[in-house]
Amino acid sequence: MLAKILIDNQSKNELTCEWGLAVYLEYEGRRILLDTGTTGVFVKNAEAMGVPLEKVEYGVLSHAHYDHSDGMEAFFEKNDTAKFYLRKGARENCYGKRWIFYKYIGIARGILEKYRDRIVYVDGIFELVPGVWLLPHTTPGLAQIGKRAGLYVKDGRKLVPDFFAHEQSLVLDTKEGLVIFNSCSHGGADNIIREVSEAFPGKSICALIGGLHLYRSTGEEVRALAGRVRETGIRKVITGHCTGERAFGLLKEELGDVVEGLYTGMEFEIG
Repeated sequence: MLAKILIDNQSKNELTCEWGLAVYLEYEGRRILLDTGTTGVFVKNAEAMGVPLEKVEYGVLSHAHYDHSDGMEAFFEKNDTAKFYLRKGARENCYGKRWIFYKYIGIARGILEKYRDRIVYVDGIFELVPGVWLLPHTTPGLAQIGKRAGLYVKDGRKLVPDFFAHEQSLVLDTKEGLVIFNSCSHGGADNIIREVSEAFPGKSICALIGGLHLYRSTGEEVRALAGRVRETGIRKVITGHCTGERAFGLLKEELGDVVEGLYTGMEFEIG
């Protein structure tokens, strides 16, 4: 499995970075795009990195927030064949709360209808290609996490705490073990690792890759999560985007070389 980070918050080179995430994957001869960042700038980065977006066969949206979905239109303009796979619960209905104010943070309104012929909604454990799956959350009580994070979804006329029915993990089977991509891990990194372990009993989990949504978390919360992640026995956590620099430093203190940072332009192979 080859991964190339087309967009992350940070860059260590001339490539453009932004608040968001987009990842290009090659797996057993198949080409997959996970997320599209906040704008279409990932397309220019892809060209600079030699990534043929026009040859991508499958697009995957990790969850229905703007910083992962708003480059979808740019992708559809570049690639006229690939379908984009969304969780069945994905809608244009996500909001963030600060103080008493609610701000729309979802997929650009109208995109799901405009590109309905290019979008596939999946339910349950969905096999994208042999050895690659899309998994929903199965952990109960995630609305409590949504409320603490100030994340909401509109249900009819009401705003209710997000329980992340729109979020999914992309899981790939490699010779080193299962590799999990979850772009923001809103449901909790430890929960996600456990969900995957329960879905594939007997298989080892090699790595979790993506943001951990800790940029507003307290030091105590970050250290507690690190402890729970350590207990899973996972061998590598490659993280960036919404993890935050302060939280990343604390994770390094707690987990050492298990933790590695993402950045725009990063490339790595597993298995």
